Amino acid sequence: MWRPDVIILLVIYWAAIPVGVYAFGHALMQRADAFTVADKLTKPAWLGITGGATAALVLFQLGGPGSLFWLPALVAVLVYIVDVRPKLLEVQRGPRW
Repeated sequence: MWRPDVIILLVIYWAAIPVGVYAFGHALMQRADAFTVADKLTKPAWLGITGGATAALVLFQLGGPGSLFWLPALVAVLVYIVDVRPKLLEVQRGPRW
C-alpha cells in the first residue's frame, strides 16, 4: 500500500528532473555578460552547476545510496530558478514599470 509521504516524494522526484533540464536549458540560452551584470556567477559556472545537478537528479534515485547527492542537486537547480533566472530576465529586459 502506498503511503502519502512516499507518493509526495515520488512526485517531487519526477518533477525535479524536468525542472533541472529547464534550468540548464535556460542557462544555456542566456547571454554570458548578463550573468556578470546581474552580479551572479559566470555562465560556465552556472552551466556546470545546473548540468551537474541535472545529471545527479537523473543518476541518483531518491531513497537509494545516492540520496546524499540528490537533495543538494535539487537545491542547486531551485536556486537557479528562484534567484538567478529572475535577475537575468530583469537585466536583459530592463526594469518593469
